[in-house]
Amino acid sequence: MADTFHDTDALVAALADADFDRPPALVANAHITGVSVARALSAHDVPVIVLDRTDSGLAPPSEAVDHAGQVTYPLDDADGFRADVERIADALDHEPVAFACMDEWVRGFAETEPAGVRLPFSDLAGVERVLDKSNLYALCEELGVPYPETYEVGEHGIEAVVEALSFPFVVKPAHKRKFEEAFGTNVIEVADREEFADVVAEAEEHGATVLAQEKVNTEAGRDTSLASYMPPESADRDPLAVVGNAAVRFPAFGTSCLVERVEEPAVREHALAVLEETGYHGISESEFVYDADRGEYVLLDVNTRPWKWISMPVAAGANLPMAAYADAVDDAEYEAEAAVDGPRDARWTYLPDYVQRCLTDEAFWDVLSDDDWASLFSGDFEREGDLTTGLYRPSDPAPAVKYLTGEFTDREYYCSC
Repeated sequence: MADTFHDTDALVAALADADFDRPPALVANAHITGVSVARALSAHDVPVIVLDRTDSGLAPPSEAVDHAGQVTYPLDDADGFRADVERIADALDHEPVAFACMDEWVRGFAETEPAGVRLPFSDLAGVERVLDKSNLYALCEELGVPYPETYEVGEHGIEAVVEALSFPFVVKPAHKRKFEEAFGTNVIEVADREEFADVVAEAEEHGATVLAQEKVNTEAGRDTSLASYMPPESADRDPLAVVGNAAVRFPAFGTSCLVERVEEPAVREHALAVLEETGYHGISESEFVYDADRGEYVLLDVNTRPWKWISMPVAAGANLPMAAYADAVDDAEYEAEAAVDGPRDARWTYLPDYVQRCLTDEAFWDVLSDDDWASLFSGDFEREGDLTTGLYRPSDPAPAVKYLTGEFTDREYYCSC
């Protein structure tokens, strides 16, 4: 447990006095996903240093975290971020391995490439090949991977798009950052030509390239993603991949709060084909929805980083963070428990959101059994069964305590995962 969330100077001083027998992991940011990555690495005795721009994240008090502290937020000052991380790396006896848990931290590391830090994922060009949706959908077209009908507005023009797509449809960015700065979200549904033209005009003011995409007739409860780690060419390792179904969301079209491992060979095959074609290596989540009109899964997006339910593939026997660490550190080893027989059954839940869905949605019926709830309350789920959690764990209670006490105040955190 990190007893203190240090400012940058104090963190550097504390790390200079620390004695690690192997390279530590730098996990940024220090919230829900950060807790999960820290726990996955700590289970294999990897020291963990969590970084963030504030002390409000839930990861620092975790037993899986050795040190925690502040660094400059990369979107505010990329050069300042690089300088802070390089000071941290210089204070250590081993080159740390960076794990970036949100897009801005991925770009912070990939764009600035701090000296003395190992990045267990592709360089910026490799990341961009995946994150640029224009490029992603072009690859889908080449590979025969289903994706929603999509048009780059700048290439086709507003009138041609309006003729091709039926309202309502969605507008999304080719690159998230500038679009999110303009609108505070990365997907906007438009109902008519006037709304569409207004969004395009505002996006152009912010220099954002926008795509117009059909509104897919999705089948609720069948959203599915491939959780994967693609090794670099130098590694003697096959890709690790687990398919998860976002069976429950909160709100109904919000973030996942119950994810189950499922067998969906087409999702696995199509996601791996796209990732292999891009040459990307690292952890990623490839998001699909089930198109009821087409009768098949279509690829929406790929996130080149860990995400909120990454504890599910870990519970299924595919510890993606540890595999990435092992390939980045010469004398580290990791062999996936799921390698021979395939992934085990596993379910993941984020209890705050799941309970809210149960309490507030009269149409929703609790899908956890009495035995599941008993396992959660007793803590038996940590030792047996197929259920794991995003935050609450009796063996590591402090992050859940910090969440709960934070709910009693008006304190807000800037990141949802």
